[in-house]
Amino acid sequence: MGLGGHLRELRTRLYWSALYILIGSVGSWFLFDFVYNELIRPLKTLDANPRYNVSVNFGTVVGAFDLRFQMAIFLGVIFASPFWLYHLWRFVSPAMKKRERRYTLGFLLTASPLFLGGCAVAWYAMPTFVISMLSFTPTNAASFLSANEYILFTLRLLLVFGIAFVLPVILVFLNFLGVVSGAGIRKSWRVAIFVAVIIAALATPVSDPMSMLLVAIPLIVFYFIAMAIALARDKRKVKAVQTLDDIRPLEEL
Repeated sequence: MGLGGHLRELRTRLYWSALYILIGSVGSWFLFDFVYNELIRPLKTLDANPRYNVSVNFGTVVGAFDLRFQMAIFLGVIFASPFWLYHLWRFVSPAMKKRERRYTLGFLLTASPLFLGGCAVAWYAMPTFVISMLSFTPTNAASFLSANEYILFTLRLLLVFGIAFVLPVILVFLNFLGVVSGAGIRKSWRVAIFVAVIIAALATPVSDPMSMLLVAIPLIVFYFIAMAIALARDKRKVKAVQTLDDIRPLEEL
């Protein structure tokens, strides 16, 4: 396929991806009230306590519309991710070898549920995080939160956790492509544990150490599973090369 053919193929893939994102965004538009009420539930819990005075405000006339629009696009991209990832894979797969296409497809099928699992963990941990942070508000002081900043912050938190759960799969994928080795992953295990604990501490502060452990443990377990898979594959690959070296002298005879 020439350059013009590649550009036409890219245009087709982008068109279908944008169409799926648009459909997801339209559907997400009608989910705004449900998602909004769920995200501000921790604030309602605090506001029910006489010690705290918490309110969510829209600072501009178009603030509510702007927030609904941004949330619809954000959720639309997430809901449509299986479809636009599929079209992205279809565009780049012709340039891959058969083995690389198999690895890439396996990565996509594994990464999607892990990403959603990370978002679910963040959804569970977010109320504890919000309540813990706002509990530092001095007595007789009020917390006036911008609705746009608060909602977009919580959505970014979901995104960060989703990506964090996918990182081990990325390590395995890079190992299968020969970019990183299992020994290199094993060498960085201390850094991985430190990063997992930091991410867990940001979502569940010290006031709730048990929740922090519940968040950190899956991240650490996923990392060590990725390390074990990479080490096993490297070992099998070295064994296959040694077997091939043993066979070649016999063939020469």
